[in-house]
Amino acid sequence: MLLFGCDQPNRTTDAEYTTADTGDAPLTETQTAGLNQQTQRDTVYKTEAEWKKILTPQEFYVLRKKGTEPAFRNKYDANKAKGMYHCAGCGNPVFSSSTKFDSGTGWPSFWKPIANYRIKEVPDRTDGMIRTEVVCARCGGHLGHVFDDGPKPTGLRYCLNSAALDFVAKK
Repeated sequence: MLLFGCDQPNRTTDAEYTTADTGDAPLTETQTAGLNQQTQRDTVYKTEAEWKKILTPQEFYVLRKKGTEPAFRNKYDANKAKGMYHCAGCGNPVFSSSTKFDSGTGWPSFWKPIANYRIKEVPDRTDGMIRTEVVCARCGGHLGHVFDDGPKPTGLRYCLNSAALDFVAKK
């Protein structure tokens, strides 16, 4: 399936999800119960200077300035390993390899986050386009965009920047 691209426009881990999902299957609502409160409680607030100290220039550009990395020239587009993708800014686990698919766009694509409260979807009207931006619910970092041309069962394509993600392989 060939889809259109997304362009045009001390890290922590969550022990709660590791026994339920490390890349083999999406988490169920029962498995994620209670994690929403932790995500809200752990909201990360930093100044621009603090972000610049802990992020690489590419991570800062993508996460804090809503930049986009080049298609097909990023670290996770072709990654087929099992595991979890975390926000590179704050370590919030956001997507599982079990929902990753090859969209042909050149960016890592997923059909579902591990839990809806892990991310926020925000209207994005920059550059004369109408899109939906995907941000980390914990730190507000820009992850990418979501489109409605993805595979079943959701029909969604979360088109993300590798620079916004850290991958933790299944052990």
